[in-house]
Amino acid sequence: MDERYTIWGTPHSLYTGKIRSYLIKKGINYEEIMASDPQFVGDIIRQVGLKVIPVMQSPGGDIIQDTTAMIDYIESRVAAPSFVPPGPVQRIVADLIDAFGSNYLMPIAMHYRWSYREQQEHFLCNEFARAVPAPTYADRMEKAGKLMSRFADFLPNLGVTPEVIPAMEASYKELLALLETHFQNYPYFLGGCPSAADFGMMAPLYAHLARDPVPAFLMKTTAPSVFRWTERMNMPGIKDGDFKDLAIGFPEDDALPETLEPILAFLFSHWGSGLKADAECFDAWLDSLESPVTGTLVSHDGRRQVHPHIGRISYAWRDVVMKRASQPHALWHFDRSRTAAQALTGVDRERLDALLDRTGGSAMMTLETKCKIARHDNVLVLA
Repeated sequence: MDERYTIWGTPHSLYTGKIRSYLIKKGINYEEIMASDPQFVGDIIRQVGLKVIPVMQSPGGDIIQDTTAMIDYIESRVAAPSFVPPGPVQRIVADLIDAFGSNYLMPIAMHYRWSYREQQEHFLCNEFARAVPAPTYADRMEKAGKLMSRFADFLPNLGVTPEVIPAMEASYKELLALLETHFQNYPYFLGGCPSAADFGMMAPLYAHLARDPVPAFLMKTTAPSVFRWTERMNMPGIKDGDFKDLAIGFPEDDALPETLEPILAFLFSHWGSGLKADAECFDAWLDSLESPVTGTLVSHDGRRQVHPHIGRISYAWRDVVMKRASQPHALWHFDRSRTAAQALTGVDRERLDALLDRTGGSAMMTLETKCKIARHDNVLVLA
């Protein structure tokens, strides 16, 4: 049997960047194929039931769509190197940052791509053209332009509006500064080994924010250590010459790098209000259903979608009012860390509570919906 995994994706895809980095660091034998591949356009999309990338096929033929599910799949089958921290608080933090990067930062990544489309049009058009099934370069470029316009139209639903953009850019620059300090001192989020935190943050910080010309210039000129981290995350092996004296592995005694706490404080202060609004919207939608049962599709219109919404929300964020479509996927992803946190007892609970007190995360980590959300057949459903 061919022990090679297959990934259908693109170089400019946010979530392809996440799983690619994981496969490289894990030392997995894989092949990455463009989404224009006839097998993908035909058979794979049919099996998934959605036109979405990335999609992974295992050596045994299993098809997995969500990148978090892909990583879970391989981690359960390939023991070493393990990217799961030994400490319970470390694991919660890793999953939390994974969810933050994979969900909260996605609108910021989309903003820097599409709000600055004119300045990077030629680059983006060539990137999108690679994934378009068309016979000639000119045909691919023409189709790519139309596809790009469709993606650019997503911005209002993501909350990216002229009124919000200045605050959004200021917040990203604050985060870059915190990340820069951290990566001046550590190669990975939790110290000497990658974890879910690194892979989740690679989603927005690589394909969009480190490759697209406008945000790449910002990152390289203001946060070069962050850019270096994106390079490191696409290199095989764990050890990095920049930190040759740091042992591979996670800190002992469930500790966290001291430079990580300001990043967590940023996460809680910036994501908490939006996540609370998402939870309230979900509960209101749930109450509106005539007969919600396990397996009910999470969708405002009954369509199968990877990132569905169930209504619009608005909430105070920094010094503006954020207005966007709700994000049930963020609730599902966040619940991994919240459920693990809720289960802690004894000294582990005390350690987490102290961390949350220091970083302002106590309220957010108690957010809960009236019904859990699950993934089934590549879509979100009621658990």
